[in-house]
This record gives sequence, C-alpha cells and structure tokens, in this order.
Amino acid sequence: MAGLDKMKSQILNEAKAAADEKTAKANAEAEEIISQAKAEAGKRQSSISQKSAAEVANYKERIASSVDLQHRTKILGAKQEMIAAVLDKAYETVTNLNDKEYFDMILKLLDRYALPQEGEIFFSAADLKRMPTGFEQDAQKSAKAKGGSLKVSRQGKNIENGFVLVYGGIEENCTLRAIFDAKRDELSDKVHRMLFS
Repeated sequence: MAGLDKMKSQILNEAKAAADEKTAKANAEAEEIISQAKAEAGKRQSSISQKSAAEVANYKERIASSVDLQHRTKILGAKQEMIAAVLDKAYETVTNLNDKEYFDMILKLLDRYALPQEGEIFFSAADLKRMPTGFEQDAQKSAKAKGGSLKVSRQGKNIENGFVLVYGGIEENCTLRAIFDAKRDELSDKVHRMLFS
C-alpha cells in the first residue's frame, strides 16, 4: 500500500504542479489582457480628450464668428441709417430751395433729360404758380440746344416737385423723388465715402 500511496502522492503532486502552471499562465494572460485593456482605455481617453478639446475650440470659434458677424451687421445697419438720414436731409434741402435756386436746378435737369424732339413739360400746380418770368424761354433754349423744343403745359400734373417730360405720348418722370430713387445707390456710395473714408 505504501507504493500505492506514493503513486497517488506523485500523481497529485504532478496534477498540482500542472494546475499551478496553468493558473500562473492564466494569471499572466489575464495580466496581459488587463494591461492591453488599460493601454486601449488610455488611448481612447486621450482620443476622446483630444476630440472634446477640438469640439470646444470649434465651438468657441463659431461663437466668436457669430459675435463678430452680429457686430458687423449692427455697424452696417447703423451706417445705412446714417446714409439714409443724410439722403433724406439732402432731398428735404433740395425741395425747400427758394424759387430762383429751385428753377435754376430745374434748368440743369432739363439740360440733362431733354431729348432732341418736340415735347411738353409738366409741373405741379404749385410750381406753375411760383414759376419765375422768363423760365419758359430758358426751358425752350435748353431744349433747342439739344435739338428739340418744349412747350410748358399750363395743366398742373399730380406730382410733388420736379417735372414730367412727354415726348410722343411717352412720359419721362423727372420728379425729384424719382431722380433721388434712381440715383440712390450712387448717392449712397458717395455719402458712404464722405462719412466713412
């Protein structure tokens, strides 16, 4: 029996040694897996951190850009309001010229807008009443210089100021509002240069 106990003891020792070896190997593999997992988690943490930092930087940049755009929009709005106020004031000044200055300006506009044709010029009833003597002859000279002729209509047109030229049934609106509106962009550019250059 002693031989059997010895054999049993040897088998148990070998089994224990094999089990210990397998346990050690399993522990080593587990440590390797844990180490790799930690390394992978570190990499992911770093990647997540970098991604978060990039997103924060991107967000800050978008906010700064949005604030800058709002700032520029408000400045542009303020400039446009100032330009509109200057143009409105200029229009008001022109419409309130004394009779001589007003009709001198009308003659300059005629030099620009009269055509080398036979036509008729219409004014508002108020302008017909305040028209200086000799203006019709001056208007006729201006039209003749262009190779045409103009008859001043005695019928008041429903306009605020300026005049309307009629050539062969076709009307050319030369009221001050129409001229200001047609030249608004050009005038706005000039005012912008004067105010903000």
